[in-house]
Amino acid sequence: MFPIRTVAALTGVNPVTLRAWERRYGLVKPLRTASGRRMYTQADIDTLQRALALVQRGVAIGRARDALDGGASARAAPSRSSTPWSQHRARMLAAIDRFDEQALDQVYDEMLALHPIERVTRDALLPLLMELGQRWRDRVGGIAEEHFLSVYLRNKLGARFHHRSRTAGGPTMIVSCLPGEHHEVGAFVFALAAHEHGYRVVLLGADMPLPELVHAAHRTRAQALVLSGTYLAAPDVALAPMAQLVATVKVPVFVGGPVAVHQRERLLAAGAVPLGTEVEAALARIAQALRSR
Repeated sequence: MFPIRTVAALTGVNPVTLRAWERRYGLVKPLRTASGRRMYTQADIDTLQRALALVQRGVAIGRARDALDGGASARAAPSRSSTPWSQHRARMLAAIDRFDEQALDQVYDEMLALHPIERVTRDALLPLLMELGQRWRDRVGGIAEEHFLSVYLRNKLGARFHHRSRTAGGPTMIVSCLPGEHHEVGAFVFALAAHEHGYRVVLLGADMPLPELVHAAHRTRAQALVLSGTYLAAPDVALAPMAQLVATVKVPVFVGGPVAVHQRERLLAAGAVPLGTEVEAALARIAQALRSR
């Protein structure tokens, strides 16, 4: 649970506006403590960041809730087999049970034919990875299932990144995972989206030692570093190495993924910029930071 000041810092929306959106549009409904303080969940933060991404594309905030209703319903009731996203996940899970790559391909291609890759990743792939990551303790073969899907997605997203257009001429950005982080799906999705926004992306992948990033940034003349991490793989951001990286690299260091929410205070103390979990909102915040420099 997060207080309103933390939500304001993560989203860039001031507390007065957050309260107004709650009253007028019911965009999120935070819980209240005994003293009346608003407390927000990670799902609330994700909803706000998706709404901000819509606003930045010209959608009025009053219409943002309607635009988000389909995805919100799927996330609020993932067990309902009648929702399209839960059906996709169920079919993918059945294919994973059999280690059937052909069947997995069929579902994946069907989703991409209807939705952008960011939506497919957010509403189908990442929830499925989380489910597999949680159930391996109680299921024989669960670790193998999780690895099977991770390798499949890394190959798919890596191929898309490799065959992307080479015409991007914007600022250079280095994208990598935090030390100890082996889940690359979020980093790949972000790298693809950043490229679509015109950035020249240097993707370094999993488990990146922080000191190495200094040399990479110098040689590429990067204008930003973006690091990705889950709070499970990186439960406690090492404060001193992160602060050393920020002080040495002399360009903004951004951190995205669940670790950016759960370790926000440590990241801020080190001088890094936490981005949260929404790709479009993260790219908007990076663009604003680079413009201000």
